[in-house]
Parts: sequence; C-alpha cells; structure tokens
Amino acid sequence: MAIQSVFINVTDIARSVDFYTTYLDLEPVKVTANTAILDGVTATLRLIRVGAGPASTWCPDDLQTGFRHLGFKVSDLDDRVARLHAGGVPFHLEPINAEGGVRITFFFDPDGTLLELVEGALQYQETYDRDAVEKDWRLGTPVRPRFDHIAETVTDLRTTTDYFSQLGYRLMAGIHQPSDPRGFEINFLRDGNSSLEIFSFDRAEKSRREPQFSAPGFAAVEFDGTVPASALPIGEAYGLELFADADGLVHAATKF
Repeated sequence: MAIQSVFINVTDIARSVDFYTTYLDLEPVKVTANTAILDGVTATLRLIRVGAGPASTWCPDDLQTGFRHLGFKVSDLDDRVARLHAGGVPFHLEPINAEGGVRITFFFDPDGTLLELVEGALQYQETYDRDAVEKDWRLGTPVRPRFDHIAETVTDLRTTTDYFSQLGYRLMAGIHQPSDPRGFEINFLRDGNSSLEIFSFDRAEKSRREPQFSAPGFAAVEFDGTVPASALPIGEAYGLELFADADGLVHAATKF
C-alpha cells in the first residue's frame, strides 16, 4: 500500500482519539500524552499534539490547492451521520447521492480537518487502468470504515500525474462534474489499496497556502517509495524529512 500514514496535528490527543474511535471505528495502536497511532485498515493515522500557535490557513474551498480532505469507505453512511449529528459534529456537506453512483458526506474533526464518508462502489465515467479499477472494487464493502483516499486540488493534472508516477501511482479513472461551471474534474491516481483523488478546475482561479507544521489540521502524508526528483524540500518534522509537490501537498517518502 502506497500511503502508509497520514499525520494530523491536534490540540487534545484524548479528545481526538475519542472522536476517531467513536465515529470512524479506528483502532488505537499506541497512545501517549503527545501522540497517537490509529489503524484505519489500509493506512494509519498519526495524531500529533500541538500547543497554542498560529491558526491554520487551510480553508474549505476546493479552489485552494494542496490538501483538501481525507476519505473513508463505509457500509452504513446514514447511520453514522445520525451518530455524528447526535454528537454535535459540524458538517460541511450533508449526505447526497453523488456522481458515480455513491453516497457521500463531509464533516470536520475537532481541529477542523475535513473528512469524507463514501458508501458504494464508485462507477467511474472514464477508465484508464481497468486492472486498478477492478482491484479497487475487489476490496469490497468494509467491515469497519476503511481509509480510502487523500484529495488534493492541483493546477495541472499532467504535472501531478508525472510527479506521483515516480512514487508508483498510475492514472486509474475519472469522474466528470458536468453541472459545475468551474470546469471541475476528479481523477484518481492509484497505488496499493488507496487513492489520490485529484481535483482540477479548468475555468476558475485557484489560491495557494504555504505548509504549516505547528497549526492544527492535516500535516503530511507518508508514502512508501522514494522522493520524486522535482520534490521541494521544506524541512523536518515528525522525525521525517518533508517535501511538497508543485501544489503544496506536504509529504514524506520512506522505502518500506
């Protein structure tokens, strides 16, 4: 599996562990006062406690390049939504039936990281790698929520595809958004048992944010592989050397 871990900065470890175990059934692997490792079936979430510091510059506007959200496959979306509502969890998008024949919803964790639940096998409108699509479908209905993807908004799909091909990713499939006036398209890069969900907008101006290591929210993703030649070094954190792609997605690459 290409995505090994996702690092999320949180302000309260106990609160975040309770959130992810209660609402997403992630299983604790190791929990300390300052960190937690949670098993999400196909990857681990690593929670890192951060103190008082700058607010995150991430915003829930898909025209901001870089990280957008984490996605999980589920078999019981509406039941989970009811539990989230009962717990007072803030939503970004109430459940809808989306393009591709799936049901989706978006909500926030306690520190503002955007999360998506997806129910159903996505019926891609464009298929570029049939073997990868069939392998995706063979994962089947999850017994408990399964980490499925990281979404990223990019400025150029070809540049992104070339970049992540150096980490073993292949362009798998695509979904059109014909009613979106911004020229919104979703393409899926695949390696292992999870995807990079790539957002592109051909008819809209995009904004960019600089990486943040001390603000709450998504921090970085760790891939299995070697660092692409065009990766931008941005420093060290979490015991890893970190890089960014052309659109600011912070990542590490470790050969497992």
